[in-house]
Amino acid sequence: MITQKNITLRPYARGFHLVTNEILGQCPDLPDAGLLHVFIKHTSAGLCINENADPSVRVDFESVFNRLSPENAPYLTHTLEGPDDMPAHIKSVLTGSSVTIPITDGRLNLGTWQGIYLCEFRNRGGARKLVVTIYS
Repeated sequence: MITQKNITLRPYARGFHLVTNEILGQCPDLPDAGLLHVFIKHTSAGLCINENADPSVRVDFESVFNRLSPENAPYLTHTLEGPDDMPAHIKSVLTGSSVTIPITDGRLNLGTWQGIYLCEFRNRGGARKLVVTIYS
């Protein structure tokens, strides 16, 4: 059986944000076994799974990503939507637009220190739309 739901995350500041609980709070009940697939419908933000305990990890991610794709780089030509837009597109390619997580015993089968991140790469990205698909 496949269940699908469109959900919206509240607006977040630029950076890396744990959103596991926010996603689960808007999802239907999880089956005993299956897969949860989460897709973000934006090209300037991404999703990933990573460290959910130490907030300094999220700060370090922001620092590294800003070095990899800085704003106002003279070689960027897509600048119509502001200096953070094209770097956001590049960063979203690096993180990806979806995550898939196994469901076991009605819960996400994440590692002890894992959580789902919204990777917000715009200065004012706004609310982000997700498609959540549950395979059981």
